[in-house]
Amino acid sequence: MKEQARISKQVLADRLREFIDPEYVIVDEETQKPYECDGLSVYTEMPMLVVLPETTHQIQEVMRICHHYGVPVIARGAGTGLCAGAMPRPDAVVLSLAKFNQILDVDVNARTARVQPGVRNLAISEAVGEFGLYYGPDPSSQIACTIGGNVAENSGGVHCLKYGLTVHNVLKLELITVEGDRISVGSEGLDSAGFDLMAVLTGSEGLLGVVTEITVKLLPTPEVAQVVMAAFDSVKKAGDAVGAIIAAGIIPAGLEMMDGYAIQAAEAFAGAGYPTEAEALLLCEVDGTREEVDEHLSRVEEMFVELGAFATRVSHNEQERALLWKGRKSAFPAVGRLSPDYYCMDGTIPRGQLTHVLTEMQKMSDHYGLRVANVFHAGDGNLHPLILFDANVPGELEKTEEFGAKILELCVEVGGCITGEHGVGIEKIRQMHSQFNDSELSIFHGVKHAFDPQGTLNPGKGIPQLKRCQEYRSLEQISEPAAGSKEVHHD
Repeated sequence: MKEQARISKQVLADRLREFIDPEYVIVDEETQKPYECDGLSVYTEMPMLVVLPETTHQIQEVMRICHHYGVPVIARGAGTGLCAGAMPRPDAVVLSLAKFNQILDVDVNARTARVQPGVRNLAISEAVGEFGLYYGPDPSSQIACTIGGNVAENSGGVHCLKYGLTVHNVLKLELITVEGDRISVGSEGLDSAGFDLMAVLTGSEGLLGVVTEITVKLLPTPEVAQVVMAAFDSVKKAGDAVGAIIAAGIIPAGLEMMDGYAIQAAEAFAGAGYPTEAEALLLCEVDGTREEVDEHLSRVEEMFVELGAFATRVSHNEQERALLWKGRKSAFPAVGRLSPDYYCMDGTIPRGQLTHVLTEMQKMSDHYGLRVANVFHAGDGNLHPLILFDANVPGELEKTEEFGAKILELCVEVGGCITGEHGVGIEKIRQMHSQFNDSELSIFHGVKHAFDPQGTLNPGKGIPQLKRCQEYRSLEQISEPAAGSKEVHHD
């Protein structure tokens, strides 16, 4: 431990420059600036240094050196995450995987692709499209987000209702442990022996290892895919329609919902043809053979009208379908037109609770005096409320965070959870206590310790301290003077 305490930024940088191009060992603050946060820019911190390796061997050496000196390592993909999961620390190395951007192999017969973690989500589908294949999970940021980041957060997207999250579409991972060892988890077969470590690692937010290679499943491109857009004059009617579609035995490829604020912003941004007078909008995509799409499409449109839709529209070609989805996938940046800042939340609820939760959120909105634009994966109950605020107004960010915490607690109360695909990171770490008790969190800590005994992989993220530890430390602070403090005696 004494050796760990002696390492300095300059010495560490010199050690790393022995095997990495010095240009990609970044120590100056100006060049480090783009790495100070991820997509949740209300949380920022500067790293000790940033390193961009080009080979797996270089990653191994970085991990071995940092492990030897006890230096924290924070792996980073494209930085599009929304939970401050890739936020640096002043004592940590940010390990960027931006140079690992190659599709290594495509097996058309097995319908798999082996890719590096820095490959963009959309790039996989673009590369295999000529074979009539594509990669299923499609986060709204798929044009920029990387597959490594998708694995870290277990990302979903608009089509996860039918085709699943990242965990359902990844077969095998190669990763570097905190000690610098290279291991493989999963297989290209249907199942693997031993514990299901794929499910442990997918969604582990960089806390357990650094992923260097991913084998993903590929899906055949559907013969036909069409979208029904339905506009409603109330959020309740739209919410009830979501449950009715699923109850009818129809599993759409995607079933998305937007409220009035989001509709207006998305239409102004994308010109998708959304009726801006609507209070809620549903986008329901049906895919498959021509016959099943025709059957389900007409039934879905009929049900929407029966359940109160005042307007419907069906895409008749791929251009119209893409335009309807463009509005939805542009909703996050588009909402930036409505407010100087917004806070994007992420919680999941049972579909049957949709109307109740949206009604309660409106009450909270009135209580806090903050507008909320709702954009979410209605089919699987994954909410993405966007709380509109102005960070320049003193106290408004803190009020926004409190509002967001209440939304997550409401999700848990109705039988849901505090995240669907964005992860916990720093943003939701306090709400983990709403979801799990100390006994459950102790298991998480046990898994973390098994992979990372020193706790140097992305420390301070994902898993909170146990409540009993926090209470004990509070008692210690009351009974003993803080380290380095001076005791003052009065006669």
